[in-house]
Amino acid sequence: MRHNKKFNHLSRTASHRQAMLANMAISLIMHKRITTTLAKAKALKKYVEPLITKSKDDTTNSRRVVFSYLQNKYAVTELFKEISVKVADRPGGYTRIIKTGFRQGDNAQMCFIELVDYDENMAKQATKKTRTRRSKKAVKAEDAPVAETPATEAEAASAE
Repeated sequence: MRHNKKFNHLSRTASHRQAMLANMAISLIMHKRITTTLAKAKALKKYVEPLITKSKDDTTNSRRVVFSYLQNKYAVTELFKEISVKVADRPGGYTRIIKTGFRQGDNAQMCFIELVDYDENMAKQATKKTRTRRSKKAVKAEDAPVAETPATEAEAASAE
């Protein structure tokens, strides 16, 4: 029976799954955004968020614990030096999953997973104000004064 064993095995053995998630976590830490399938991204989110939380406390023990998961000293250094400083005041939710459609070959649902504080493009889009749709009556009312102004200027120019 498999009671209370809810995590996704991703059709892999335990050692293969641990190696794959470690490699994906290293890539996410080093590149700040990776493209993968939705199932792998959800599994990676559960794998990497506790590591980021652990990196907020920069002690020798927490570095050793994170290194035991990642096995890459450059990724551990990046995590403790840069990422932990940026997410210091965030209480959780360090990653974001955005769906991108379906893969051509096998129709698997694709997405990209990224570190929230490192996405400059999304931050710029959030600050831009978007125009709302207006009814036709409001558009006609706005266009009428605009149309009169050039006509009066044209009449004034022709009058001279």
